[in-house]
Amino acid sequence: MSALASRIAGAPISWGVCEVPGWGYQLPADVVLEQMRELGLSATEFGPDGFLPDDPQEKVDVLTDYALRAVGQFVPVVLHDAEFDPLPDVIRAIDALTIAQASTVVIAAATGLTGYDTRPQLADEQWVTLLRNLDRIDVAATESGLRATLHPHVGTMVESGADALRVIEGSTIALCLDTGHLLIGGADPGAVVQQHADRIGHVHLKDVRLDLARRVQHGELTYAEAVGQGMYVPLGTGDVPIELIVRGLEDAGYRGWYVLEQDTMLEDAPDGTAHSPLDDVSNSVTYLMSVGAR
Repeated sequence: MSALASRIAGAPISWGVCEVPGWGYQLPADVVLEQMRELGLSATEFGPDGFLPDDPQEKVDVLTDYALRAVGQFVPVVLHDAEFDPLPDVIRAIDALTIAQASTVVIAAATGLTGYDTRPQLADEQWVTLLRNLDRIDVAATESGLRATLHPHVGTMVESGADALRVIEGSTIALCLDTGHLLIGGADPGAVVQQHADRIGHVHLKDVRLDLARRVQHGELTYAEAVGQGMYVPLGTGDVPIELIVRGLEDAGYRGWYVLEQDTMLEDAPDGTAHSPLDDVSNSVTYLMSVGAR
């Protein structure tokens, strides 16, 4: 796995930058991107709307200033509503990613509600609409030279292992394997790799404290509360079998990106005297590099 180092990417959420309104203190892009460069990362996902400039070429120019390239973008969009067409929003993201010569558009099946603390249950006909829209997105991305992936995500319409399997069986779209969200959603991310490695087109690496994940599953904490209490931790320090998953992916021929995502919620701007996102991401990079060296 000697080539692993060249396939590690960052994500603004590891610095607490999130699309959810009220999600803690939002660091400016220049701080986040400079720290990515300091860590030796060569690539990042775009982050939420407003983190980088709206103009696609300006996005590229900003990343280039920090010796970074774009690998993809997380795009939450409603897929289950027959009265709403998600394709225009997704195509706008695809167009920007194409200009950036990125590889992946990462789709989440948004509920239409704010945040990720609650979600409705879908009727069978809504699942039909959702799967049909995923196929449409898959075709649109392929036509633009990108790969579309569906991201199982807590608080969205595709959350659990059963939801992910329904997508695998009912759609052509690839999966974005998010090791943390799958675990919190009640799935075994290692088993997903063993059984469906051929459908994994992108990877978000997260490590999770299972004790807090269980409290989310049992309704004792909301997702946001658990994140605020430190549910996500640096790679190798939680309960996700990161090394087993990475080795399984590599053995199965996965050659895509490993995006480091430690969902973080900041109360204030880091002042340099306390623990910071930079420390956590640095520890995750060190751990993943050690996995690649073994």
